[in-house]
Amino acid sequence: MTIAEVSRRYGLSTDTLRYYERIGLIPKVPRNKSGIRDYDEVSCGWVELMKCMRSAGVQIEALIEYVALFQQGDETLGARKALLMEQRDQLTARMTDMQTSLDRLNDKIERYDQNLVVYEQTLRRIQQD
Repeated sequence: MTIAEVSRRYGLSTDTLRYYERIGLIPKVPRNKSGIRDYDEVSCGWVELMKCMRSAGVQIEALIEYVALFQQGDETLGARKALLMEQRDQLTARMTDMQTSLDRLNDKIERYDQNLVVYEQTLRRIQQD
């Protein structure tokens, strides 16, 4: 699959895909005889994983470390799992913070709605008098 096809498939720019490969966020993509990137199923799997992780707010540095550990082989299974668990804990904390913020916003909006009702009731009374 060409870089343009992968770009369309995952909604990432070709520049982003090249950047991900250059910094080690995804392993080196195979190339055809002409030297053009030829994304295979494995490469696409990495792109999909990194898009998901970045969307979740996982830091690039942690993902680069994960890829580097993966490339070192099975002796890094424990370290990779620990890294993923740490990222999960950070994501859970961010989600808790976001839920708290959402609850606060909803409360503020509800107060505006309540004040609007009181204001409208006051206007009706004034009009009736």
